[in-house]
Amino acid sequence: MQHQPIIFSNEVSKSLAELLENLPANRTFVLVDQNSQVVLSKIDFGKLDPQIIVIPPGDTNKNLDTLQKVWLELQSGGATRNSLLINIGGGVVTDLGGFAAASFKRGIRFVNVPTTLLSAVDAAVGGKTGINFNGLKNEIGAFREADAVLISTTFFDSLPEKEIKSGYAEMLKHGLLEDYQTYRKLIDFDFSDIAGNQLLALLEESVNVKRNIVVQDPFEKGLRRALNLGHTAGHAFESLALHRGEPIPHGYAVAWGLVVEAVLSKMIKSLDSTTLYELADYIYRHYGVFNITCDDYYALLNYMRHDKKSEHGEYNFTLLAEPGDVFTGCVVDEESVKAALDIYRDLMHI
Repeated sequence: MQHQPIIFSNEVSKSLAELLENLPANRTFVLVDQNSQVVLSKIDFGKLDPQIIVIPPGDTNKNLDTLQKVWLELQSGGATRNSLLINIGGGVVTDLGGFAAASFKRGIRFVNVPTTLLSAVDAAVGGKTGINFNGLKNEIGAFREADAVLISTTFFDSLPEKEIKSGYAEMLKHGLLEDYQTYRKLIDFDFSDIAGNQLLALLEESVNVKRNIVVQDPFEKGLRRALNLGHTAGHAFESLALHRGEPIPHGYAVAWGLVVEAVLSKMIKSLDSTTLYELADYIYRHYGVFNITCDDYYALLNYMRHDKKSEHGEYNFTLLAEPGDVFTGCVVDEESVKAALDIYRDLMHI
């Protein structure tokens, strides 16, 4: 599998024009949601004059009804297999737009332009597309990489700090997967310069960690499962928060999940105590805490057993011996998971 073209640039209009020269199309469409629509003013499409398709924002709208709306607009706009769809927005736009392009006329070309840090580092790269269906996240979809991705930090200027930190948690995960030096740079980053060129350089390094893994395992048969670090516990926290009626940002759930799985890594793979305590302290200072008690363990364990990585109801984790030394498919016994949740509460001062 080849590396997909990914352009990192804060000269968005110029870079997009150069990119589109290599993707000539008879008709061009741009997909945005009602939130990302505002960034169109930052992009000069020149003589292109694309047809704009606007969808409602939010994960609850990543569904079959919205997908059908996109298909209808492509059809009524005369899209053919030689057309191009440019997805400009967060993960909902790139996930749904990618699937719409992958399935319309058995596949038209598409480009992703992520406008949030989380989508830049996660959803826009790697070829996972899809929609939620019948109450389940990403239940319907396809593996189909964008023909190109344009990543710029200029879109992040107006993002709330919470959204920046949500995306940054996925970057921390990539740092832990790569090596200690990459992880160290992320831990030391100054959030006051969040939209500067320094972030663009860190983002490029982080995206390349994911891209190198995806190239080796595009369909998540083995190595790509490393990207689930922090997600078995994180998804359980996310599900519990939804059950409480108090949803939390995905990246925050991953951050707290990283602490739990670092504890398990200490217990099972002898992760260095300094790395564990430093990570826990960083998460505590920047992400606060997700409050749990012993009474929540039953629900959390149940969510973890139903995680997509669990094939037979076992507790399945990605763990670390040290940053860069990764083990996937680690089956952990229930008592160890409970002990890790106990230690998580101690580290988070709950």
